[in-house]
Amino acid sequence: MKQLDINNVFLNGELKEDVYMVSPPGLTSIQPGPVCKLKNVLYGLKYANKDWFAKLSIFFISVGYTQSMNDYYLFINYSERSFTTILVYVDDITLAGNNKEEIDRIKQALNKTFKSKDLGDLKYFFSLEVTRSKKGIMMNKRKYALKLLKDASLLAYKLANTPMDNLVKFLLLKVCLSHMFMHIEG
Repeated sequence: MKQLDINNVFLNGELKEDVYMVSPPGLTSIQPGPVCKLKNVLYGLKYANKDWFAKLSIFFISVGYTQSMNDYYLFINYSERSFTTILVYVDDITLAGNNKEEIDRIKQALNKTFKSKDLGDLKYFFSLEVTRSKKGIMMNKRKYALKLLKDASLLAYKLANTPMDNLVKFLLLKVCLSHMFMHIEG
């Protein structure tokens, strides 16, 4: 599992209509009239996210990935010898798969097309922490839970055991995991 960050993400989006803006202070222009015609999408424009994601989706499809019908931001590439998934959140991209060559190929293609920053092994994505050990990979929302407790001024409170049947704990875990990974199935 790897993580990438696309540099200046909104500058990669392409405008579908003419957009003009007032020239920023200090910009001197040869032409009369203090307006600029934008060539690229800027952060804050109404369709900035949509235009960027449309361009990124076309790219993934062009390099052999299929957009999931269950999760719009999930792209999948599979063959007899490999399975690779790409999950997108604006400019953050998570790659997971069983073929290092395919992951390296898509990372190089992304960097060539959009200029990306390789963040290495996945450690944190959309409030989900990922840690590795000899026993395997563990995912949790510890950092997010601590932030919620801090925001609610509850960090100083003491823990208390809540009696719960182990079978109920297992069923709750099963339900949570099935919701988390539901989009991969099918």
